[in-house]
Amino acid sequence: MNPLSRRQFLQSSTLLAGSLMVPKIPVFKTAPKPLRLGGPIFLKSDDPGELAREHRRLNYSSAYVPAVKLTETTRIAAIRKAFAEQNVLIAEVGAWVNMLDQDAEKRSKNLAYVTERLALADEIGALTCVNIAGSYNPTQWDGPDARNLTREYFDATVENCRQVIDAVKPKTAKFALEMMGWSLPDGPDSYLKFIKAIDRPAFGAHIDMANIINTPERFYNNAALIRETFRKLGRWIIAVHAKDVYGKDVHFAETRPGRGALDYGTYLQNVTALPRDVPFMLEHLRTPEEYDEARQFVIRKATEAGIPLA
Repeated sequence: MNPLSRRQFLQSSTLLAGSLMVPKIPVFKTAPKPLRLGGPIFLKSDDPGELAREHRRLNYSSAYVPAVKLTETTRIAAIRKAFAEQNVLIAEVGAWVNMLDQDAEKRSKNLAYVTERLALADEIGALTCVNIAGSYNPTQWDGPDARNLTREYFDATVENCRQVIDAVKPKTAKFALEMMGWSLPDGPDSYLKFIKAIDRPAFGAHIDMANIINTPERFYNNAALIRETFRKLGRWIIAVHAKDVYGKDVHFAETRPGRGALDYGTYLQNVTALPRDVPFMLEHLRTPEEYDEARQFVIRKATEAGIPLA
């Protein structure tokens, strides 16, 4: 066999390298689903119909759960009906408390609250109840602490998630952990470990790409991180948060979509390539004007990518 010439070697090497590159396309090779955009609204009303119509006026087809208690069965039924009539998905019920509080009494009350919120999600037809795993930080419920990356933290979180899910036994809603930059899960691989360890069909994946931009590599290569996250977690993803991130001094800070470096074209393509309706939820802004800017940016990026709104 004759040895390859230098030119032939370079040509074959280039072809091989090209064949091994990860393609910059959505995870699922199907036409994009319509985008289920959502976010907070500022209408001062308790009427479920008015609330649902206000979401539609803002081009939202997903919603955070309106104010309601688990015991208010009549209001729960009215909200379900009104939002379904407007084709607005109730995306998530938040349960923002520390499941790892070092005070035993507070920890018990917090777990009871999370359990109640998951039950509400199931009753009202929300896709998920979401919380963070918690923190060992003694003064800030969601603050950083070195122990948040330990085996003790992982095992305690697995037990907490199992306890909440097993107490409710939800029929449709999933329980999920929000991804964080200073505690677990802090990326797709650690999330996969939780999914395997918790081992419950009612546990799903909640995505917030801005939250896990915690290194320069992730910041500058965030499109690749987005694709990796959706490739590894796609079958479990039930809801997504829409924020942005920028470099600030020696750390990273969140900002409204369009004012940071997150690759929103890649983000939206991967969300709408999933084989189910997945809400894309704006959050953490202060005023209607800020949400208007963020919403208009997301809609513009979706239009540029050929993605319709639901």
